[in-house]
Amino acid sequence: MNKEKKTSYLVLIRHGQSEWNEQNLFTGWKNPPLTEKGIKEAENAGEKIKSLQIIFSHYFTSALIRAQETGEIILNILQQKDLIKIKDQNLNERDYGDLSGLNKDEARKEWGEDQIHIWRRSYDTPPPGGESLKDTSMRVLPYFETEIKPLVNNGNNVLVCAHGNSLRSLIMSLENISSEEIVNVEIGTGEPILYSFNSVDSFKKEIL
Repeated sequence: MNKEKKTSYLVLIRHGQSEWNEQNLFTGWKNPPLTEKGIKEAENAGEKIKSLQIIFSHYFTSALIRAQETGEIILNILQQKDLIKIKDQNLNERDYGDLSGLNKDEARKEWGEDQIHIWRRSYDTPPPGGESLKDTSMRVLPYFETEIKPLVNNGNNVLVCAHGNSLRSLIMSLENISSEEIVNVEIGTGEPILYSFNSVDSFKKEIL
């Protein structure tokens, strides 16, 4: 008689609002901290996650301050001190290259609305000196497959605090979303996404 697999949980969350989000600047691998609003978003996310009463074994975040700050706020609310913490730049936001630090409206004036839209929303066309979503996926997904997915498949509960495009890369793989569809997927700052796995390839998704 086969035992039913224990449900395991994967929670993905984009960092709270950063100072450059607030100023409408391309951020990428630059390292601004959270705003007061971003701190509040992280606190609210922490309370939502705490209400699930999930005991996490592992916490993953990027090498960037805004994700790390968000994660630390959440962990303080969860009061789970024994979990394993891992920081890795493979989970960083996509690198916006020459656009990094520029105001998005000013960039549209310089390169044109259509070109900026292509750089921001196409799957495989990077901005000058930067990464496309495809490029981002090529570092995020191998890391996920080797470091995170096996933990979830083995019944562990995992929290990942990262960025809009690194998380879109994960969601694209998890939900088998096409490269045409993923460019329209939006992930709000401080908005937890819960995946409940009852088997390796079967899950339920919930936006908290």
